[in-house]
Amino acid sequence: MERVFSGIQPTGVLHLGNYLGAVRNWVAIQSDYECIYCVVDLHAVTQSYDVAAMPGRILELATGLLACGLDATQVRLFVQSSLPQHAELAWVFTCVTSMGELGRQTQFKSKSEQQADNINVGLFAYPVLQAADILLYKASRVPVGEDQEQHLELSREIARRFNARFGATFPEPRTLFTSTPRIRGLDGAAKMSKSLGNHIAVDEDEAVLRRKLASAVTDPARQKRADPGHPEICNIYSLHKFFSDSGSCQEIESACRTAAIGCVDCKKRLGDQLLAHFAPIRERWRTLRERPDEVRDVLRQGQRQCQQLADATMAEVRAKMGLNW
Repeated sequence: MERVFSGIQPTGVLHLGNYLGAVRNWVAIQSDYECIYCVVDLHAVTQSYDVAAMPGRILELATGLLACGLDATQVRLFVQSSLPQHAELAWVFTCVTSMGELGRQTQFKSKSEQQADNINVGLFAYPVLQAADILLYKASRVPVGEDQEQHLELSREIARRFNARFGATFPEPRTLFTSTPRIRGLDGAAKMSKSLGNHIAVDEDEAVLRRKLASAVTDPARQKRADPGHPEICNIYSLHKFFSDSGSCQEIESACRTAAIGCVDCKKRLGDQLLAHFAPIRERWRTLRERPDEVRDVLRQGQRQCQQLADATMAEVRAKMGLNW
């Protein structure tokens, strides 16, 4: 069985972008692969963050992942910083990675623009730590979105370079092609993000969800209720395609094009679908929030299981590099 690695940052709430872009795929593949999933808190500290809130965010994210359907008997779920081998291997990899390669990473450029007052070395070397996360467990497959494909190619290059210099050690991880859509925020102009204030949380309160949908951008070309709509450019309709069945989507598309349905009604229908879809997840989430020790036990179990793999990899790396004192 092929081994899969993927991670998610504890930087905010679990929202529709996270769910559609990653988490639902994690759940879908957990029976078909040996899955290692990680709360990547070391990546999160490349941004400004609330130190006191971090432990709670980690626990809340892990709770949400389990509520969404991750099965602790099938996957290994743990916190990145609980295994220092991630940082050790990242340092090793920085020594076989050039400044030019990191400078060409498009995500570094975009994130630098977002946090111009905090362009730190960790942000610059982010893809190297990402390579270490993957290769520490010798994962052969990685489910990534389009914005991470460049980083995965760098991981392959780092693996090739290490292998050429020190001997065959790491596989060259391949993309696991799953449905990983890029979900626009409610403003319709950017990727969904808590920091941008354009998100809907998986466990959103109904009143808040309805209010957010009411102010969400729809078809910019449709100025009046009587105007025909263009669902192919409407962000609300794009979400319907994930949460409404095909028959409903066809009906909404046709009604929109003929102005038989307005944006208010379309948003109400989407709200109904979101509430129905996430109702069992919200219920499991509430139950798990009342049992935080169970969630911590899952994380500790995952840490113990991954510790064995990490120890073996680093012992091999140190021996091949002559660092095995």
